Amino acid sequence: MTPIKSIILALLLLPSLALAHSGGVDSLGGHTNRKTGEYHCHREPCLSNHKQAEKAYQEVAPGTYSKLYNRKDWPHWIDTDRDCQNTRQELLISSSAGAVSFTKAKRCTVKSGKWFGVYTGETFNKASDVDIDHIVPLAHAHKSGGHAWARAQRRTFANDPENLLVVDDSTNQAKGAKAPHQWMPPRRAYWCEYGQKWKRIKQKYGLTISEAERTKLDSLNCK
Repeated sequence: MTPIKSIILALLLLPSLALAHSGGVDSLGGHTNRKTGEYHCHREPCLSNHKQAEKAYQEVAPGTYSKLYNRKDWPHWIDTDRDCQNTRQELLISSSAGAVSFTKAKRCTVKSGKWFGVYTGETFNKASDVDIDHIVPLAHAHKSGGHAWARAQRRTFANDPENLLVVDDSTNQAKGAKAPHQWMPPRRAYWCEYGQKWKRIKQKYGLTISEAERTKLDSLNCK
């Protein structure tokens, strides 16, 4: 892999830099905010990788995408009905197999519930253990046509329930911005549904599908 491709890959896998906050960090020096779902850089090598990637993530295949991907350009976890529960919280509530509890009496942030992780087959009870995954990741959507969208369209895409799943945080981070030919859920029983959802979202928003993606999806032989 060339240096430029390595840096581009780093940007795809590392979300936008945000303000530091308390909490543990992973081996890369980053941390996922359990309330917003954002991945924040706190220390090296995450900080340097992100800084380098921001400078280098530019057009490398003419006609594919033309602007630097910035997660802040894709407004997500919004509170459409202004009830203090953003998209993440709304999905945690609607997808829980049991009653949910909240961190405070105002009922803005979910603390616990019962979520089945379709990617691994595990069940989770703590909201802090799960992420909200974009089936078609924002960074991937950007280079598949989303770079040309207006901010309102990006906002719609980033908060579309059809493109969101409650999954465990470690598996979500392992997926990053990868397409099906680069990553598939560890739980093979979910492959067909995952592939169908991927194609449906791509078609719904008119996003391009590469030959590598198409080959992988066709190989699933799903009816």
